[in-house]
Amino acid sequence: MSCFSIKKPSPETSLIYLYMDFDGLTSCIFSSTLHVFANNSFQTEENSVPVVETLEVSDKRKESASKRQEMKKRTRVEEGNDPIWNETLIWHLWNQPLGNDSFLKVILQDSGSKKKERFIGLATVLLKQLVQRPNEVFYVKNLTLLNHSMNPTDCTITLQVAQIDDQGTKMTGHGELLDSTVSEVTQKNQMVPGFPTHLSSKPQHFQVRLKVFEARQLLGNNIKPVVKINIAGKQHLTRIQMGNNPFFNEIFFQNFHEVPAKFFEENILIEVVDSAASRSKAEIGRFQIDIGFIYHSPDHTLQRKWLGLCQRNKTTSGIRGYLKVTICALGVGDEAPVDQKLPYEDDSQVKIFKSTQVPVSLAYLQFFIYCAEDLHFRNPQSATPALEVELIGDKLRTYPKSQSDSPIWNQILTFQIQLPCLSSYIKFRVLDCSKSNCRDEIGSASLCLSQISSTGEEIQGMYSGFLPCFGPSFLTLRGGEKPPFRTTEEGTCILDAVNKDGLAYRGRIFIEIVTKIKSQQDSVMKDLSQEVIKVEMQQYRQKYGLCVVFLSCTMMPKFKDLIQFEVSMGHYGNKMDPNYKPLVSTTQHSPVIYDGTSYHYVPWYNTKPVVAVTSNWEDVSFRMNCLNLLHVTRDRLKTNLDILKSIRNPRDPALLQQWEKLLKDLQEDCRGPLPCMTDQPRANNLDKNKWKLRSYLLQQLEQRAKEAKPVNMVGTAEDWLRRLNTVIPEPQESLPDVLIWLMSGQKRVAYARIPAHTVLFSTAGPMSSGKFCGKIQNLLLQYPEGEGQNILPAYLRVCMWLGNVKHSKNLKLLQQGTMVVYAETYENQAKIKDDWGQQGLYYCPNFSDVMGRKALPKTDFRAPPEWHWKADWVIEPQRRLLLDIDINKSQVLEEVYENQSRNATGAWVPAAIPNTDVNGQPVEAPENVKCPQGWHFKKNWIVELNHAVDSEGWEYGVGIPPSGLPQIWNSVEKTYHSCRRRRWVRVRFRNHREVGQKLSLEEETLSFLQMQDLSEEGKEGWEYGTFGSRFHLDPQPTSRFRRRCWHRQLAPNEDRGVAPIFLLEGSLEVEQKKQPKKEVERTWAWQHWKDWRRAPEDPRIPTMPFIYCTLNKPHYYQLFCYIYQARNLMYNQVLTFQESFIQVVFLNHSLCTQTLKSSAAPTWSQTLIFQHLLLFEDPKDTRENPPLVALELWQHDSRGNKILWGRSMWPPVVWLGLQDWVFTPLRWHPLVRELGEEEGEILASCELILETRKLKELHLPILSVPCKNGIYMLPKNIRPNMKMMAIEIMAWGLRNMKNVRYPQLLLECGEKSLRTEPISNFQENPNFPTSTFFFTVFMPMEESHAQPLVVKVLDNQAYGQQTVVGQANIDFLQPYFCDPWSLNYTTVKLPTLSIKKPNTFLDLVYKKFWFDSSKDEGEYEQDVDWWSKLSWATGNEDKSLKYNYKSYHTLKVYDCELETIQAFQGLQDFCQTFKLYQEKPKVDSPVVGEFKGLFRIYPFPEDPDAPKPPRQFSAWPEIEDFPQMCLVRVYLIRAINLQPQDYNGLCDPYVILKLGQTKLGSRDSYHPNTLDPIFGTMYELTCNIPLEKDLEIQLYDFDLITADDEIGTTVIDLENRLLSGFGARCGLSKSYCKAHTPHL
Repeated sequence: MSCFSIKKPSPETSLIYLYMDFDGLTSCIFSSTLHVFANNSFQTEENSVPVVETLEVSDKRKESASKRQEMKKRTRVEEGNDPIWNETLIWHLWNQPLGNDSFLKVILQDSGSKKKERFIGLATVLLKQLVQRPNEVFYVKNLTLLNHSMNPTDCTITLQVAQIDDQGTKMTGHGELLDSTVSEVTQKNQMVPGFPTHLSSKPQHFQVRLKVFEARQLLGNNIKPVVKINIAGKQHLTRIQMGNNPFFNEIFFQNFHEVPAKFFEENILIEVVDSAASRSKAEIGRFQIDIGFIYHSPDHTLQRKWLGLCQRNKTTSGIRGYLKVTICALGVGDEAPVDQKLPYEDDSQVKIFKSTQVPVSLAYLQFFIYCAEDLHFRNPQSATPALEVELIGDKLRTYPKSQSDSPIWNQILTFQIQLPCLSSYIKFRVLDCSKSNCRDEIGSASLCLSQISSTGEEIQGMYSGFLPCFGPSFLTLRGGEKPPFRTTEEGTCILDAVNKDGLAYRGRIFIEIVTKIKSQQDSVMKDLSQEVIKVEMQQYRQKYGLCVVFLSCTMMPKFKDLIQFEVSMGHYGNKMDPNYKPLVSTTQHSPVIYDGTSYHYVPWYNTKPVVAVTSNWEDVSFRMNCLNLLHVTRDRLKTNLDILKSIRNPRDPALLQQWEKLLKDLQEDCRGPLPCMTDQPRANNLDKNKWKLRSYLLQQLEQRAKEAKPVNMVGTAEDWLRRLNTVIPEPQESLPDVLIWLMSGQKRVAYARIPAHTVLFSTAGPMSSGKFCGKIQNLLLQYPEGEGQNILPAYLRVCMWLGNVKHSKNLKLLQQGTMVVYAETYENQAKIKDDWGQQGLYYCPNFSDVMGRKALPKTDFRAPPEWHWKADWVIEPQRRLLLDIDINKSQVLEEVYENQSRNATGAWVPAAIPNTDVNGQPVEAPENVKCPQGWHFKKNWIVELNHAVDSEGWEYGVGIPPSGLPQIWNSVEKTYHSCRRRRWVRVRFRNHREVGQKLSLEEETLSFLQMQDLSEEGKEGWEYGTFGSRFHLDPQPTSRFRRRCWHRQLAPNEDRGVAPIFLLEGSLEVEQKKQPKKEVERTWAWQHWKDWRRAPEDPRIPTMPFIYCTLNKPHYYQLFCYIYQARNLMYNQVLTFQESFIQVVFLNHSLCTQTLKSSAAPTWSQTLIFQHLLLFEDPKDTRENPPLVALELWQHDSRGNKILWGRSMWPPVVWLGLQDWVFTPLRWHPLVRELGEEEGEILASCELILETRKLKELHLPILSVPCKNGIYMLPKNIRPNMKMMAIEIMAWGLRNMKNVRYPQLLLECGEKSLRTEPISNFQENPNFPTSTFFFTVFMPMEESHAQPLVVKVLDNQAYGQQTVVGQANIDFLQPYFCDPWSLNYTTVKLPTLSIKKPNTFLDLVYKKFWFDSSKDEGEYEQDVDWWSKLSWATGNEDKSLKYNYKSYHTLKVYDCELETIQAFQGLQDFCQTFKLYQEKPKVDSPVVGEFKGLFRIYPFPEDPDAPKPPRQFSAWPEIEDFPQMCLVRVYLIRAINLQPQDYNGLCDPYVILKLGQTKLGSRDSYHPNTLDPIFGTMYELTCNIPLEKDLEIQLYDFDLITADDEIGTTVIDLENRLLSGFGARCGLSKSYCKAHTPHL
């Protein structure tokens, strides 16, 4: 015998309402406000629980004319003899007003009686007075109640009745509609058109739809909220989310077939509970509403309404959060309104429903708007800025200030809010009101309310939090393009993903926020007094310096134009803004070079560009020091947590060691105090409040770490990390972020955004400095929203430093390198009649910038202050711009277009420019194109016919002026066509490198870049080409333009105590000359001039020097990438990798593995070796922050095209020698797809080894790696120990799967997979036709490398479609390992269902406890009752002492389910039950079905001649007696320690049994007022196993009026009990005598 635990989602309350009778009235609102109490004590029992049972509104004039449908309502239950309800109840009268004979009937009952509620008294209230004076409140005081005999009692009742027309307020019995932005303002109620006058008495079809959008401001710490929806007694649950502002976006449906009046009477209860809390503390808040109110609302819908949540029986505690829902109550023919807004989109008008009993906690949020600075205007002279503040849909705006980019408002804006505030953020917008509409937005900023206030829930204790406050401080405005949309992390505010501000800096506003609770008499807008102005303007500013060294830029797509980088901090560094002093904020233009595989890179090599940006900001070091210390604690905890998660074996000794390290590090970090804010003169209230909050949390985490036990280690550490993340955000970080823009052709393409505090230097020490201050960091650039989302823009490595320039004297970001500063100009010449000169330059200046758009004569340059010229102008060709972009390609396709035009006779003749490229630019004829050095041709020129051309390769078109080129080409010739062309192609191949050639291709490139002596070449440094294309040092026959680069180096003056690069401010030009007005564009002979002038550069852009950090000491490395296997983690997909391969990208180098055939888990077992890698930074810097290695998984589609499936990036392990070197073990790394989803893993490792002098003498590679057929294999030391294993599967069947036709199993383990036959008739027999399967697979013996056994259920649908309808991943395979050769091993026994047993389990239980068969059947029947036998058998001797002489065998009673007894193996010794999911399993993931089966895994010999181990399941006969009819008897004895459900602390339990379609039990047989009921009942059922295998036992609490509450439920798998070798006899007596069936 065993006990079953009753599982209950969360406690619920039995609500008793004022029961009212609604007499078919229609059209206006009738509201009766009842204040019910009694002057005299009721003559009832001591613990009476009175309730007003019936309130009936009747109109006698109409009772005989039509049938009436009554609606009844109830008050809640109040204890005691003098109850006070204070409830509001509503009837809708619709189109029929009250009559003189209308009355109200009130019945009072006692709900505390044991059975039915006892009648106390009755009263009738005539409503004639209300009809005569409808605008007055009818007050009835001390109305005497009558008993059954209509005699007066001692009980009295007091109530108020009022009639309100359709212009009044909209209210319900449990909620009223409030607008939290405008207090005490009622809303008009729209009439429902076409609503019937009389309600039908026949049942009708209805549907309730409820959509849950999101919740906000839920109170609690580290909560995991879930919404429980109870619609007329049926419960629905949302998914579990994280945080105080969760986003759900789930919809629920429920259908009804009810009489309309009864349908309108049903209630909807919405609860938000914390799934991680205990049951008694789980409820966060609830809201209840009746369906009738929803149906009578406009369109039968409450659309996007916010519900104010309150706790049960604790309404005085106020609102506990808000929930946004849409509820529809639809009848036949009704259509739900279409909601066209996005789920996360905010509403312009916010309405809140809350209970009338919940007190309104009002507060006044005051915004002190002081001033703004650096506002960005298109036309500053006509600007009229105003600041608009938006909160919960309300907007207030300051008065506009005319013609100022730094306006001073000095105003107070006051909002009245309700605490907690519904809005999760405050939006600030600066508008340009030069026009009347004020619609031009200059910039915006957002403040998250959770970051400027605290409810006190963050600290588990007596901490009470603080009200919203801010400043006085600056807030950064942003505008323009927005960052890309990313799904928010669990627990974050939705505004982080939706209400994003732009990327471009638009200025700052100086504001202060103060919250006051007391009544505020001030106006909404008020001017500040002169005494307050002193805090808003004159703050001490200090000069900051930002230095960025660009080390490498790789993994870029192909850019047609030259690229450069711009660094800005606020407006400082933005070269498009002429209002600020020019700074060295951009790098020099550079091309992108193909890396040989997939990407491009910038060839900086040993010359690293540097930018230096100076700016002026206030001193916020005290705030940033605290923030950086918190980040150190958080980052260290996260690192330790990630290592803890990577240890997958729970029995690994390293798991406990890592847990102890995590606790030790956390205690050490939390023990260090934060900088005190109470003594800081510049600290404001928010600084002090957040310092107090953070300090309390660190103290609490330190204490928790001391007391922590090694139980649920990952969950505990994740909880600590989430709590740290809630207090870390700093809203007063007034320093703008650093933006690095990738620019191509004067257009900003991609960006990286770096928070200023992460690179800020602090004199307090390295712990208080930013974690990347003076260190190399890796940046993955991203596109703005709506641009190029499918590819990676660039991978950038930079070294950054930000700080006060006074602290930059000894600034040295890299441990080696020399800073070089020089000015640059280009001398341009054109060729006319074979002579080079300036006459043909036209719009291009004689001396210009690199793009040829701005005049830069050498005589106009001047040295900046504190700098001087080091030497005269010299010619230095920028060889970076001369590099062949195809330098790393092994073959190049060359093309030449042959052009012809039609002459006057209609014949085709050569065109004026007979040979061009695809854009019409002139090129050499195919026969004159020479092969470059180092290349060769295999085939001659051919005409390409593989596109839309005719049989000779021609395509035709009509020439359009001014270019004369057609815009559309056709393959069919027409008479009006004037042009035609055809494409000649030839493939050029690179020569193989000669044996013994010393320099590698990269070294040759570096040697070319470092070549500066022009005398050896006999040249003058001219470069030949055109703008927009590559220049050459050698003139081409078609060259008509040339240029050469002039440099002049700068040197700093004497030491000024500041880094010299921060003194490079201002333009190098002598004066800014006025630019002449541009002439109207002409058509020149050369097409490229026209293309060049399409995007002229702004002439106001200053001329700045360029800074380079030259690293002349190269360091060579070797990178070893050990790649073993990849696996898919995606659920609900039948996925095999088609011809997959791995591409490894390291800086500008790429290598690929071999391509494998189709496999679910491709295994390469290969080593990729990058030899002679060149890095210029110091090896110590490289070891501390190495470049990332990118492993990309590619596969081929059906057309043979390459598709990127996922990418994984991580830093390699760096070794600066082989003294202490050991192989880096293989680890699983996540494969991330485009939008950041981790849907795969790869087992690999990488290590970067420095080539020292000794290692260079060794043969390459420096590590001994086995090679086979030219492919490096994995070294034996790290290669997984593979062994051939046999996997036997006993696939019994599928259970509880819905909407499947012909399911089958797909089993995957490593590279092997197996499919079963489909189940042909799943609805009648869900077992597999063949139950045993066998396959072999090579498996790693290490648990950390083991692949899971994946069980997928495929459903075969029409047209050959297969879909995954369920999946189970078995990650831990150790329990299924066995040794068939072992002498102690016993195989699994087949259940003998077909053998008739003399005493089956059902017989034994049915005959129960009679034991001694030698005695007569009736000997004990006369003197031993059934309960005595049970008491004696279970060891309760106190109740059966007189039967001690009987030799009964006792039973064994377990205090838990038999399935949890370890000795019984969960009753799954024959076959186990595996839950199937359609997603990666989480706590609340829905189970879509079950797979019943068993696995056995054992070694299998690789030698085919070796003896094979015996099969585990092969000898089993086929089971033909399934499905099988069974008789089930359920003996229900008692229940223990039930959860109280009633107000008296007890409950009235009864039992319902469900098995298939059978339902037994009755609510009439409830046991009143008990928590330990004794049932003593036997139920007998028949079932068809396995079709009806789950016996569900439900326990309910009986309620007379409201829906019965579910106490709990449990489910027993009868199939497991039938098939288990232990049977269902666990704990029963060993022998029984025969006797008659006892009476139960």
